[in-house]
Amino acid sequence: MALSLDDIRVLFERHGSLAYSGEPVTQLEHALQSGALAEAEGASDELVAAAFLHDLGHLLNLQGETPTERGVDDLHQYFALPFLRPVLPDAVLEPIRLHVDAKRCLCAIDATYFGQLSADSVRSLQLQGGIFSEQEARAFVQKPFAEDAMRLRRWDDRAKEKDRATPGIDHYLAVVERVMHAHAAA
Repeated sequence: MALSLDDIRVLFERHGSLAYSGEPVTQLEHALQSGALAEAEGASDELVAAAFLHDLGHLLNLQGETPTERGVDDLHQYFALPFLRPVLPDAVLEPIRLHVDAKRCLCAIDATYFGQLSADSVRSLQLQGGIFSEQEARAFVQKPFAEDAMRLRRWDDRAKEKDRATPGIDHYLAVVERVMHAHAAA
């Protein structure tokens, strides 16, 4: 079953007020901030949509607040994909699928990256397989959409600021809608 634009809105309306894994923002605020950071860097509509939707899996597979404290990896990077695949292109889906591995890769290739991670991101990193080896990092950066996934990951890491002003949900749903229409027409 594909998620419609209305389904995505309802998920955010019902569950967007949940705390974002021990951070000072809600799930919705995190999504809006991620989208805003992508737009501020001139990302394509597809990558803005990916930034906005990258943690939708948390809202589809509810594990409570801060599941990492209980040793739970909810595999959120995969959970939404079957529901989004019928309506969105790989330029949206692949950065979402790869954003967790992008963190693992960035820890391996950027000496300063690990020190910028929040406590929850460090906890989840261990649950998600830990830092990539040099060989794993080399293989990751060769994947299609790896660069977009690493850009998304950096926005994800910065999208945790209390009371940051962003456009509202309607703005990002309109971006998603444009991408859906372009995908359907292709």
